[in-house]
Amino acid sequence: TTSSTPHTRNDETTQRLLPSSHVDPLWHNRSTPRSNMATKKSKLTGSIHHAGAAEALRLAVGEDKQYSDGITRHRTEVEKQVIAKEGKAAQIVTHLPDDDSVSEEVSLYLPDVLKDAIFVGHLVTDLDSVAGAIGAAALYGGTPAIASEVNSETAFALEKFGVEKPRPIEDLIKENPDADICLVDHQQTSQMNPSISPDKIVGVIDHHALQSKTIVTDKPIYIDIRPWGSMSTIIAHTFITHGRRPPKHIAGMLLCAILSDTLNLQGPTTTDWDRLMVAVLDDIAEVDDIQLLASQQFKAKSKELANLSAHGLVNGDQKSFSFDSSGFKGEIGFGVVETTDDGIILDRLLELLPEMVACKKEKGYDCLFLAVVNIVKLHSKLLICGPTELALAKEAFGGGLSEDSTLMDLGGRVSRKKDYIPVITKTIKDGWSKPKKMHRGPSAVNLSALGHLEVDSEDPYGRVIRRGSVFMDTLASPKAGGKGKKQFSIFETPTLAEGAAEIAAELDAEEDAPTMD
Repeated sequence: TTSSTPHTRNDETTQRLLPSSHVDPLWHNRSTPRSNMATKKSKLTGSIHHAGAAEALRLAVGEDKQYSDGITRHRTEVEKQVIAKEGKAAQIVTHLPDDDSVSEEVSLYLPDVLKDAIFVGHLVTDLDSVAGAIGAAALYGGTPAIASEVNSETAFALEKFGVEKPRPIEDLIKENPDADICLVDHQQTSQMNPSISPDKIVGVIDHHALQSKTIVTDKPIYIDIRPWGSMSTIIAHTFITHGRRPPKHIAGMLLCAILSDTLNLQGPTTTDWDRLMVAVLDDIAEVDDIQLLASQQFKAKSKELANLSAHGLVNGDQKSFSFDSSGFKGEIGFGVVETTDDGIILDRLLELLPEMVACKKEKGYDCLFLAVVNIVKLHSKLLICGPTELALAKEAFGGGLSEDSTLMDLGGRVSRKKDYIPVITKTIKDGWSKPKKMHRGPSAVNLSALGHLEVDSEDPYGRVIRRGSVFMDTLASPKAGGKGKKQFSIFETPTLAEGAAEIAAELDAEEDAPTMD
């Protein structure tokens, strides 16, 4: 176990989270009979709905998704983590009461000041702030509220788990001007709903850094700020450490919120606590296919494309496939964005292509594609980030290319499962191989300097962005053919084949590529 994981000496996570009279007074003399625990454990080996999230995945599709033509679809990150955390999640869930009742023996601190408070998130509200408010209100005994209208992703989660949308904070304060307020998922005055009076704030539950415009109070308040990937992880963890089982619908909301804020456990802020709570909540919410939920949620989120960063679009619904044939052996990543307005996505081509190149290198893919599907017109276009992708797409699909070859028209092909991967599979099985002696990109490109991912602290949506990329800085220079802007502008030149393709050629020339740390 590395230092980045929460279970250190003597499995400290189990000591903190699991019932043991030898370790944690929380569980000492609990009223839950051992016979009941055995009954709960037996559910984990029953039907698919009671087999536990990880077992449900295995019963449904096996360790890896095997297609009839011999191709293997590897587990996604969120699937891997649910299975990896299966043991701890099962232990935690089986020792929780069957409902959200509170044991009289529980003695851990729950702040009385939060009882009957209104729990509300930030303006430009997102799923974590809404789910966190709903979960916190159930945990501490208060009322959830929204600071602004919910987005499409939040609306999906509310409908999916049958949860009523919280009322606007303005209405609740109008009814009760003296109500106490607990801020969730934020602590900056610039993100607060203007109807909230700072002197009514009695608590903050958050996972963001303390920066400028943090609230100032005249009296001590309850503070719970943890450096985790989602505020909903904090709420889920508090439920568990107090020996309380969140109701199924709340577990589902918290699960969706963690997946959203951590980009399906792939974002830079993801911690092992997020991974563990996803496994636990997945079990409690009885979600049999975590990847299907993640994909459905991403599709709902993509209805508001302006809120997604390039990193979010490229990685949001991406799957990897292994191939082993005489001409090609390697991994191909294939992402899909479904939208009612593909023009919004295609207008961001200059953001998406360099992010694809970075993603390709970071994940060790031999090829990476991103299809943008217009679900109204049932028409799609394929983004091409390099010479290998260009060669394979030409052979497999043969669609019309844009002038700079970064975009291929796929016509009515709209399904990764039925239209994209089978065609690529047949092409590779028929003997396709990677082109040889591809033109190299600019020698100044240092592939170890892909930059880093971080949450944009100034963005109200908390989007994950890439900073310090050599593609942005070096390739945008006038010498490289760009316009000297602080953006990736080489694709504005008329020579993609000596633009995006040259960049990815650096990746394909493995013998010359520097080793990544």
